[in-house]
Amino acid sequence: MTFNIKTICCIGAGYVGGPTMSVIADKCPDITVNVVDINSERINSWNSKDFGDLPIYEPGLEEIVRRCRGKNLHFSTDIENKISSADMIFISVNTPTKTKGIGAGMASDLKWVEASARQVAKYASEHTIVVEKSTLPVRTAEVIKTILSSSQLNSNNNKNTSFDVLSNPEFLAEGTAINDLENPDRVLIGGENKLAIDSLTRIYLNWVPRNKILHTNIWSSELAKLTANAFLAQRISSINSIAALCEATGADVREVSRAIGSDNRIGSKFLNSGPGFGGSCFKKRYFKFSLLIKIFRT
Repeated sequence: MTFNIKTICCIGAGYVGGPTMSVIADKCPDITVNVVDINSERINSWNSKDFGDLPIYEPGLEEIVRRCRGKNLHFSTDIENKISSADMIFISVNTPTKTKGIGAGMASDLKWVEASARQVAKYASEHTIVVEKSTLPVRTAEVIKTILSSSQLNSNNNKNTSFDVLSNPEFLAEGTAINDLENPDRVLIGGENKLAIDSLTRIYLNWVPRNKILHTNIWSSELAKLTANAFLAQRISSINSIAALCEATGADVREVSRAIGSDNRIGSKFLNSGPGFGGSCFKKRYFKFSLLIKIFRT
């Protein structure tokens, strides 16, 4: 048994929200998918008549938007009504690095996540599943739950309003996002309510094999995303250290990488030396994970 999901709303039409919802709409034609954002210029780009003007370029994305937009995929600034009509809401907003306070320069600023949760609490009706899609610090779900349980924010004054919170982190790489979504290594769903977990699982089962859909508690799901980035960053840091040693000894780092990457216990990915971690948030996630370890050690 699962909740009947007919309408999805995604708050945030950025790099994660736009492609993810486009793929869900493409794979689930019986579900209406609404992507909302306060940035009207971005929404106008998603709705542009010239599909080449989409705000994000990813191979394969334009073709999907062409197939689905105006049918079961819609982009809008009408946040209130789209939240109100949704059975499931994804929070996929930006989490910029904090510029002041504890964790400045390393930790995430959750102001947009908290603002989105307040909008959900205010406008949602009946039972709604709220899904964390943004990369978040561990136990952010507690903050979201606290906001959602605040009856003062619920303008609908509906006694039947209730929420489940799930964690469903993204694992996308720039340039291969559509392939990562259509052929994922794994889909991670963390939560407490089995019905809610099974409801999101049922959506992914439209194109993802069941053995690739992993269920965890919500804290494990949040931490797994940070841990994955930290492990990948550590591999790059390690091979960069080896590159310096190669320069001092006359070894060729490319040959060393090929040699150790042939070991199936290690694997060949993320063993190319380079100037940095790469990606818009990779470095931030690595330092956030390091900060988390320091906190728990003290």
